[in-house]
Amino acid sequence: MSKKAMIGLSAVQMVASIKDKSFSAVELAQETLGFIQERDAEVRAWLCWSEDRVLERARLIDSGEISGVLAGVPVGIKDIIDTSEYPTCHGSPIYKGHQPGFDAASVALIKEAGGIVVGKTVTTEFAYFQPGPTANPHNLKHTPGGSSSGSAAAVAAGMVPVALATQTAGSLIRPASYCGIWGYKPSFGLFSLAGIKPMAQSLDTLGVLARHVEDLALMQAVLLKSPGCAALEPFGGVPTIGVCRTYDWPSADEDARRVLGEAAEALADAGANVVECDLPSGFEGMTQAQRVIQAFEAARALSLEHACYLDKLSPSIIKLIDEGLACSRETYFEAQLLVAECRAQSKGIFDLYDAVLAPSAPGAAPEGLKATGDPIFSRMWMPLHVPCINMPFGRGSSGLPVGVQLISGFLHDSRLLQLSAWAEKKLGIHVEPV
Repeated sequence: MSKKAMIGLSAVQMVASIKDKSFSAVELAQETLGFIQERDAEVRAWLCWSEDRVLERARLIDSGEISGVLAGVPVGIKDIIDTSEYPTCHGSPIYKGHQPGFDAASVALIKEAGGIVVGKTVTTEFAYFQPGPTANPHNLKHTPGGSSSGSAAAVAAGMVPVALATQTAGSLIRPASYCGIWGYKPSFGLFSLAGIKPMAQSLDTLGVLARHVEDLALMQAVLLKSPGCAALEPFGGVPTIGVCRTYDWPSADEDARRVLGEAAEALADAGANVVECDLPSGFEGMTQAQRVIQAFEAARALSLEHACYLDKLSPSIIKLIDEGLACSRETYFEAQLLVAECRAQSKGIFDLYDAVLAPSAPGAAPEGLKATGDPIFSRMWMPLHVPCINMPFGRGSSGLPVGVQLISGFLHDSRLLQLSAWAEKKLGIHVEPV
């Protein structure tokens, strides 16, 4: 099997191929490392990786000493997630060379399932707006989005089939949209955050980026320690999908508006029952509520860095902390109360639909690497704690990807993954490395 064919496989296919001896874990590791060395000089998705560690683990898999549902699969880990074998720098000079003594729970689960942690992918500073050096593999002059910049770029380029990402505002869905891959932001609290640098405790969510829906389901099984659930059941019945433009629709450019319409039409042509979904008036304040909550909680979570290392913080993170410190307890409580009301109402909304269809981002990835784009179309969904999946569907006028997101009710994650797999097959979505 050629290198391109091997690294282009899904994680599920990689596990099967290693198991049936089509190729070995060492051969896959060698091809993966070679491709990273070749491609990352221009994409710059990785903070660090280790050839010796990757090959040693691959040898243990081939010898049968390590096994599991993820055996032999190369995985990227976002650099706010602790790893005992690699530094965790949080995208900040404050933590340059910082070496945790233990793995985050998510990393430990990946290793337990036989996955190979290739290394750490680049993140923005403390998973906020100050970007690292990563470029969009579709066009190196454009941002890959943030804060899960390196994870999204590494998956899109074919360096790894899956990578861990996180989201507090739009840090997973937006990069997935910009890089043209699948992105799964699960229900709040579903995956453990132990060993992950916090920003906003009522919003932070660990998720997964991949080129195939079956890999999102595989990683869900790994991170929930439920290996028997790694294979998706087929979606049963006719899906009902509500087209939800949200109160932030004025921020969508022509590309985003066109792609949302095309996706709705394609889903209807594929047999889905596609209807309009209007949100109650109270939801108009959800985007601002998310901003308030994020700023207030980040200002507390980053107290040490602000008090002791102010000169090493970027202007953007200082501005966020200042906004949070200027926010009164009463304003924060009001935002949380609005969120609680809308969260209660959302159950009735999602009882009507298997998923709602909404924009993932205002459009395609903007040009330039000094900013990561606007998370506005993910903000309102975060405090609702519902699962969201970016579906790589369209292209903008620039030729760059423009995704749409499928969103379902709290803890309806498996149903949403089944629906995404249905859409992937019915719409003929096949994501190749770029």
